[in-house]
Amino acid sequence: MRPAIYVNGRFLTQPLSGVQRFALEICHALARVSHAQGRPSPILLTPEGRIAEGDAPDLPRRTVGKRHGQVWEQFELPFAARGGVLLNLGNTAPLWGRRQIVIIHDAGVFGHPDSYSWKFRLWYRVLHFLLCRTRTRLVTVSEFSRTELARYLRIPAGRIAVIGEGAEHIARTPADPAILSRHDLKAQRFVLAVGNLAPHKNLARLDALAHALSLRGIPLVISGSVNTTVFNASGTQILPRPATYVGRVSDGELRALYEAAACFVFPSLYEGFGLPPLEAMACGCPVVAADIAVLREVCGPAAIYANPADPDAIAQSVVRILDIPAVAQELRAAGRARAGGFTWDGAAQSLLQIAQDMAS
Repeated sequence: MRPAIYVNGRFLTQPLSGVQRFALEICHALARVSHAQGRPSPILLTPEGRIAEGDAPDLPRRTVGKRHGQVWEQFELPFAARGGVLLNLGNTAPLWGRRQIVIIHDAGVFGHPDSYSWKFRLWYRVLHFLLCRTRTRLVTVSEFSRTELARYLRIPAGRIAVIGEGAEHIARTPADPAILSRHDLKAQRFVLAVGNLAPHKNLARLDALAHALSLRGIPLVISGSVNTTVFNASGTQILPRPATYVGRVSDGELRALYEAAACFVFPSLYEGFGLPPLEAMACGCPVVAADIAVLREVCGPAAIYANPADPDAIAQSVVRILDIPAVAQELRAAGRARAGGFTWDGAAQSLLQIAQDMAS
């Protein structure tokens, strides 16, 4: 009999951000793929406490231990997963785990340390250095992140597998257009940016764009928030003006914004994958992305690229889409095709294969 596959469910107790979104969608896909293969589904191990039931994936779940947070993950979770293979989906994992996989999404704490609080940065650096010196199987989400992690952790790139991400989740949630009327937004008459407002998201360099759009009577709409327990919030005071800040939004509201926006702009200085541009493409929204390696890898020829250190270049790229309908139409078609090549089921199949190889 094959050993059971367990999933570290700590992410279900955390606020939804990029890493938690990844974990949630991978778990949904693990359930679908396991069913299609006729294999037992992985078992979700969670701590006691409040779980967002509406978002909980369709996996068998077991509540284990009495602790919470890092103490639960380091000391109670590995005991509960003994004898099986443990999937850790959100950058952290128990140091005492025997057969386990950890997905490290990026090397941001090394490459862009100023974006993170010192406590978070120190913990992640120590944890990742120690994990890569155990038998833990390392996985990441892009070739760029694999190269970065190998360099900073001083290990061969071949020790790190790549599984990618998906974008089809955005099409599964019905659009909620109420957000448009709530903020007096008209279809194809605004430009959208999405970010958590951490410094490396580089939203401050959208100031020139915000000014150029205001002269045309077109708002720049920004969705996102900042988690100060993770990110260094010191850089969040210098933000583009004028702009319409809508804060955190639901999936339905986000889909409505993507579908109605004339353009999506993503000026980030650093990403491990870059999911928002792919979501925008899946919704038929033209994309202007920062000219950085990982976004070239993910978006390919389906986006227009601009130097993220040059506010005028970003603004000019967006204005080009607004002024030339043929360019916008071409990007919509190319974007939908590009997004279709990234699926959560494909990522889950790759992850399951790694787990099954470890179990054999």
